[in-house]
Amino acid sequence: MKSLGIKIIKVSALFLVLLFSILMLKTISQYTSLEKNIGFLAFKQQVADNPYWMTFFYIHIFSITLCLLAGLTQFSNRFLAENKGLHKMIGKIYVYNILIINVPACFVLGLFSNGGIIGITGFLIQDVLWAYFTIAAILFIKKGNVSTHRIYMILSYAVTTTAITFRIIKNLFYNETLHDYELFYGLNVWAALFINLFIAYLILRKESLLPGKINGGKED
Repeated sequence: MKSLGIKIIKVSALFLVLLFSILMLKTISQYTSLEKNIGFLAFKQQVADNPYWMTFFYIHIFSITLCLLAGLTQFSNRFLAENKGLHKMIGKIYVYNILIINVPACFVLGLFSNGGIIGITGFLIQDVLWAYFTIAAILFIKKGNVSTHRIYMILSYAVTTTAITFRIIKNLFYNETLHDYELFYGLNVWAALFINLFIAYLILRKESLLPGKINGGKED
């Protein structure tokens, strides 16, 4: 029953990530026109004429879906067992995408985030955690500690998918006549992070990865 529950959670999570990755591709496609008053940019007119901000914005939105899809392949035990070389290659794409492209881009974007100080601090903390979890995953796999590497990869992917959770919450609960947009936006940033980290905790607990697994050496 325990393994069945884990499989159901995994399949459901993978399906949702895949579905929303496709929906995000549709949303992102509107930005290929490079117009400055469409979609999210309509709310960022104060920085839409800043070439540096716009550069980081386009870098982020056009690379994050690749990051989401690359991460999807990393959590299937069968895929890992049968495609070790491919797993390693996709894993490198994932971590390079995060550390070289998206962490720097999101840091700049976070400084100008909606949601006031609540949103800004939330995005910057997400960015720091994203970098920390991903770097930790790299360091532990280099030490041969596969279990701890897996823990940090799950945590890293939890932060990666906060963009999806953020949009789900916004679409389900935001009402412009009832909510202050800036306050809702800022609180949503934190809610998405806490929800995803809690889901990651549940997955790690169900897979029995947490007790005694985080250490600095190789596995026995």
